[in-house]
Amino acid sequence: MSTTTRWWWVRHAPVTENNGKIYGQDDLNCDCSDAETFERLGILMPKDAVWVTSNLKRTHQTAAAIVEKINGHSVPEPLIEHDFAEQHFGEWQGMTNVELAAQKEGDWHRFWLAPASEAPPGGESFVNLFERTSRAVHRLSEEHAGRDIVAVTHGGTIRAAIAMALGLEPERALSFSVDNCALTRLDHITGTAGTHAPEQDVVWRIGHINLVPKTLL
Repeated sequence: MSTTTRWWWVRHAPVTENNGKIYGQDDLNCDCSDAETFERLGILMPKDAVWVTSNLKRTHQTAAAIVEKINGHSVPEPLIEHDFAEQHFGEWQGMTNVELAAQKEGDWHRFWLAPASEAPPGGESFVNLFERTSRAVHRLSEEHAGRDIVAVTHGGTIRAAIAMALGLEPERALSFSVDNCALTRLDHITGTAGTHAPEQDVVWRIGHINLVPKTLL
């Protein structure tokens, strides 16, 4: 027998009050005015799910906007998981990309602010984010085995979860696009893995990655 725990990852709605600056773990509001997006997400959300957000209010606001559009079943108060917060960019938070590029003298990462192993001054690396995200996913998968888990979090967190599920190095995760309000579905399966991988007690099945709600229905 096997047990499947289904993760429904949603990135928070767009942040508009940062004025183009790097915000990381700055606790900013997001814009939840796109009613159509939240109506579609509300239709897609599973019943009787466990809901989880990070400690940052933009995830709380996004989860509330989705729940407001859900009809026919109640939704529990979300759990708050600090390990699902966005990467902390330390002294880079509050800078523009142009300012950071000048400080780094042209040493610029193609997809992210820095290589996965590089920690900004006073901050953390993407590898650190990957490690804490993985730790929380495994813990919550065990605590809520066999359930649906809706996780309203951040772009970096979702990239980390995808890389963990696919067994990728953190650096490879930085090439994934994760749009605001996009849905990613990852299934955590324990128990009998079948003849193809009998030695594995935990395997992951990828449902979909970065699906924008307006394309889903």
